[in-house]
Amino acid sequence: MILHNRVNKDVLKEKLQNSTEKRITLSFYKYVHLENPAAYRDQLYADFFKLGVFGRIYVAEEGINAQISVPDANFDAFEEYVDNSPELSGERLNIAIDDNGKSFFKLKIQVRSKIVADGLNDSTFDVTDRGIHLKAEDFNKLANDPNTIIVDMRNHYESEVGHFEKAICPDVDTFREALPVVESTLEDKKDKNIVMYCTGGIRCEKASAYYKHKGFQNVFQLEGGIIEYARQVNAKGLENKFKGKNFVFDERLGERISDDVISVCHQCGQKSDSHTNCKNDGCHLLFIQCEKCAEQYEGCCSSECQEVIHLPEEKQAEIRRGKNLGRQVFKKGRSEKLIYKS
Repeated sequence: MILHNRVNKDVLKEKLQNSTEKRITLSFYKYVHLENPAAYRDQLYADFFKLGVFGRIYVAEEGINAQISVPDANFDAFEEYVDNSPELSGERLNIAIDDNGKSFFKLKIQVRSKIVADGLNDSTFDVTDRGIHLKAEDFNKLANDPNTIIVDMRNHYESEVGHFEKAICPDVDTFREALPVVESTLEDKKDKNIVMYCTGGIRCEKASAYYKHKGFQNVFQLEGGIIEYARQVNAKGLENKFKGKNFVFDERLGERISDDVISVCHQCGQKSDSHTNCKNDGCHLLFIQCEKCAEQYEGCCSSECQEVIHLPEEKQAEIRRGKNLGRQVFKKGRSEKLIYKS
């Protein structure tokens, strides 16, 4: 059996968009020791492929981190597989809130040194001594305490479209950058209630242990992250303290948690919270674009890129050749292509 996809991504995307198959998007993670991550990766790929699973999964010696979609018809079999797996059993499956079933178009499983890039030396502190988990109701109560500081452990382009009321949102591109920035920001507040949150909880698992090691006395984390919070709020009729969209790392690029639109189009400044990637494959910049600008620029971030997408594919490939794009995400003041500057 071939243990990786060999079909062109554009073909797979078109197939997914035209498919009427109902799929369920979810995420999960587990910190568990894997003696042979490469062998586990291959077995997991074979098993998930049979179940029709699409998505992105990272495995490392420290555990598994997965964002996937599963055919509705196979979901019971998938849950049974998870329940009977020593590596996966007992973990929460964070089911997507705003799901069209078009989140992933192929299965990709990679072996990494860590399941989340944090830049930390885990041997220097007890990674199991984590913060206290909070359910939605307890989070809301603690959020109302004047002695509480809420911290968003996500990247700037995530918090830009949605975050909790009064949260500190670090202006960073990566989780690795967020850790020292948050520590410095809260250096003189180690006696406060530090309540952290992220998308599904995985970043806070490691961050909470790190900050406890650094001397923060009252460390909490939102159990299951924004996804589980929204589910509990809806199920129990609680006050929703999250405003806007929850950014997600799949084809959807976001799921709506509240009707609030707290961000603006990066091209015209009008209210918008729809992320997109520039349609010029030689750019692929992640930015926010309203419907009007999407039509005007044909999904591109600039007139320059718009001109490129009308060139013959051979010419576009020639322009791209030899370029190392690196991490292309919009950050205020760092993208000269975008017209709007706030």
